[in-house]
Amino acid sequence: MRDRLVASRVASGRTSVLLLGPRQVGKSTLCRALDPSLYVDLADEREFLSYAKDPGKLRREVEALPPPALVVIDEIQRVPSLLNTVQSLLDRARGRLRFVLTGSSARKLRRGGANLLPGRVILERLDPLSTLEIGDALDFERALRLGMLPGIYWADDEAAEILATYVEVYLREEIQAEGAARDLGSYARFLDVMALASGQWLNYAKLSSDTEIPKETIRRFVQVLEDTLLAFRIPAFVPRIRSSRRVLQRERVLLFDVGVRNALLGIHRHPLSPDQIGPLFEQWVILQVVYLNHALRKGWRFSSYRSEGGAEVDLIIEAGRELIAVEVKAGRTVSLSDTRGLVSLGDLVGTKGRLRKWIVFRGERRQRFDNGVEAWPVLEALEALRFHI
Repeated sequence: MRDRLVASRVASGRTSVLLLGPRQVGKSTLCRALDPSLYVDLADEREFLSYAKDPGKLRREVEALPPPALVVIDEIQRVPSLLNTVQSLLDRARGRLRFVLTGSSARKLRRGGANLLPGRVILERLDPLSTLEIGDALDFERALRLGMLPGIYWADDEAAEILATYVEVYLREEIQAEGAARDLGSYARFLDVMALASGQWLNYAKLSSDTEIPKETIRRFVQVLEDTLLAFRIPAFVPRIRSSRRVLQRERVLLFDVGVRNALLGIHRHPLSPDQIGPLFEQWVILQVVYLNHALRKGWRFSSYRSEGGAEVDLIIEAGRELIAVEVKAGRTVSLSDTRGLVSLGDLVGTKGRLRKWIVFRGERRQRFDNGVEAWPVLEALEALRFHI
């Protein structure tokens, strides 16, 4: 198992943990490495049926364990009623018992009316691999084409086929099986269009027209992707001060992994073309920042900026009272023209806001423009964010 940034917290903490993340990000591998007293794998159909038919089985098994005990329940959303038993056991154990619960669908937990154990568990998120977990072994071409799911990024020559199977079985079949999409044809069309629109400012009316799917249905499908941890929303930036300048209020939605996005489009088996690398690199960098936020529990808030005049900033990180505006460029060089969106945002924020303006690119050395914009090599920028408050 490669070291994951959240692993040490999960291993050394005293409080029980609810570890959320999509399938195949490494939740089970991390949990098995904890050497638990009891491991309940609800992804296994036999175990799922056993606990679904006899929920009291968990209490009997846990009460037979000598203290202190660590119990792992993998894919808890499959039998959400077990959370009531977990709460009861924790309330009686008084520190002699700890649970690590994993889940890949917040939607199933909420839909089942699950008790999410307020005040008794710490919520952790596990995402695909971050550059801080890969280190010097990062292969940019592989990362942009196949994504960062651990079992795929580290896989051998069959990685592309594994990724294709993941997309077909998990995104298409399992999400459909949740009952979230009664019209499977509409859901399949939506996934393909969503892969194309990943990272763009969404126009729901246009998506509806292009797919012949009602606008509200598309909104519901996007919510399903978010609830099943397969997509992230980046809302529009809202300035804190009044301004006559109009900011477009459209959100961006990114699929959680660029490799999954590529597999949906069928472009993951061959080298990427130059015109494909630009938007993929932009999404990849934004996702890396999101992963970092989760892994290090930074508590950042995200948004993106687009003015009515077309000036854009890919990502705005709100870290306390400071804003870090990030424009992503896939090239190895940058120029003054690349700073336009950052300067526009700076004019909007004004002197009242503490704003740092960054270009993140694939060059080798940092640069600073006279207008205050800093250009950062991508890995150096991510490392700098790691130690940012």
